[in-house]
Amino acid sequence: QVQVVESGGGLVQAGGSLRLSCAASESTFSLNNGGWYRQAPGKQRELVAQISITGNTNYGDSVKGRFTISRDNAKNTVYLQMMSLKPEDTAVYYCNLQDKMWSYWGQGTQVTVSS
Repeated sequence: QVQVVESGGGLVQAGGSLRLSCAASESTFSLNNGGWYRQAPGKQRELVAQISITGNTNYGDSVKGRFTISRDNAKNTVYLQMMSLKPEDTAVYYCNLQDKMWSYWGQGTQVTVSS
């Protein structure tokens, strides 16, 4: 069973930066697409960023120009660099990794941005 391991969340002041990482637990995992989603209290889960197997990226409107998604295929890892953080970025961030057949979710990592 593939586990998705997230790291890098925490508390940061507005205007600060954080970097999230997400990796598959199995070395045999073959990463296709990857993505980050977030869910704030009382709100639906929303797309933050996606990256395809070819490296194409897609961002939610609220994070364009501030967040950057990237990947390291050798490590089956997806990163989310978050800059110029705002209090409204506060949420639980979930990583999603896909291989050819399945989609796997991480347990979520809390990001809190104080004003």
